[in-house]
Amino acid sequence: MELSFTTRPLGDSMVLEVAGEIDITTAPRFRARLIELIGGSRSIVVDLHSVGFIDSTGLGVLIGARRRLGEVGGELSLVIPPGPIRDLFAVTDLEGIFTIRDSFPALGGS
Repeated sequence: MELSFTTRPLGDSMVLEVAGEIDITTAPRFRARLIELIGGSRSIVVDLHSVGFIDSTGLGVLIGARRRLGEVGGELSLVIPPGPIRDLFAVTDLEGIFTIRDSFPALGGS
């Protein structure tokens, strides 16, 4: 499945809406888009509600982006509704290192 991105501002943050599957073939594009956003914003929200699959490569991209933002005092938040993708973050103990919300209203508008 193809991977697509939509970017929009939300308060002081930039939102990256991702749709499709994040795997070893699409992860390089995902990484490049996140790096581009990190160059212009210190607060990024990655919306994964339209992602149907993410593998360990995709998880690695998110971990790397979180680390890069942390090095410059930034923050990476995720929007992941309950379901298989959210369960993956729980099983891999990644819920403990990411700020994860069910939806945008839970982010408080910033």
